[in-house]
Amino acid sequence: MLNQNYLKPGDLLQVISPSGCLRELDALNKGVEIWRSRGYQVELTPDYDKQWGYLAGTDESRRSQLTAAINNPDIRGILCARGGYGASRLLENWQWPPRPTPKWLIGFSDITTLLWTFSKIDFPCVHGPLLTTLAGEPEWSIQRLFDLVEGRPLEALKGNAWGGGQAKGYLMPANLTVAGHLLGTKYQPDLSGTILALEDVNEAPYRIDRMLTQWRMAGVLQQVKGIALGRFTQCSSGRIDRTEFTVEDVLRDRLADLNIPIVSDLPFGHDSPNAALPVGVEANLDGDKGILEIIRK
Repeated sequence: MLNQNYLKPGDLLQVISPSGCLRELDALNKGVEIWRSRGYQVELTPDYDKQWGYLAGTDESRRSQLTAAINNPDIRGILCARGGYGASRLLENWQWPPRPTPKWLIGFSDITTLLWTFSKIDFPCVHGPLLTTLAGEPEWSIQRLFDLVEGRPLEALKGNAWGGGQAKGYLMPANLTVAGHLLGTKYQPDLSGTILALEDVNEAPYRIDRMLTQWRMAGVLQQVKGIALGRFTQCSSGRIDRTEFTVEDVLRDRLADLNIPIVSDLPFGHDSPNAALPVGVEANLDGDKGILEIIRK
């Protein structure tokens, strides 16, 4: 029997655009149709396709979309149209609605800002496909997303084992760049004792080096119990030079000495497949076998 907080066919879901302006209308429509084909009611907020520079409308407009979705008691889930940039701007003058009703929030990349922030007030959050990326996922990944939000067991994910034994902690999936911009702000969740799951896109090795060095100097990486690494897509330097560090070189240099379980090359992040991961839910990370397992209660 499903937990009453899980989604079920017939539930009303709201589409919002809290970040970059929509450029992939056909992909968005295909994503909406996948949810509708599973029996969900999906409504698009009136301003979902607005544009203000590189943003999906002004901060006020995008903040209004988010607030309206949160305040509507009939809406059970919030589907983010796309990533890009802009979600962090919504938090600058953010006022929490009084007694917000928890509802599912689904997205990744720039939506990391909202996932991490809303997980602090017990919203069930999913680091998973956006509406504009959902149709490009393989069937098993789409099924995994629905298994997650509808309360069914999830298959463990397999990656490359870096050793370090095993660890259990609350899973905090994120885009490395976006999460790094939350460090030191009031929106940074407590990461002590967590399993950190990181991915990124279009970041050269030296920039990943710079970001992870900041995380180290901030003392954050020394607090986590384990690190699960997804894909770092299109993150090469672009140079043909054997003296250049690769992304894996940088990750191993900046992470291996933490002496905690680490698993790399897990199937989540930019480009397909992007396996859905719950935010703030207990997980086991086995650094010796290369397995990330979600604990469902």
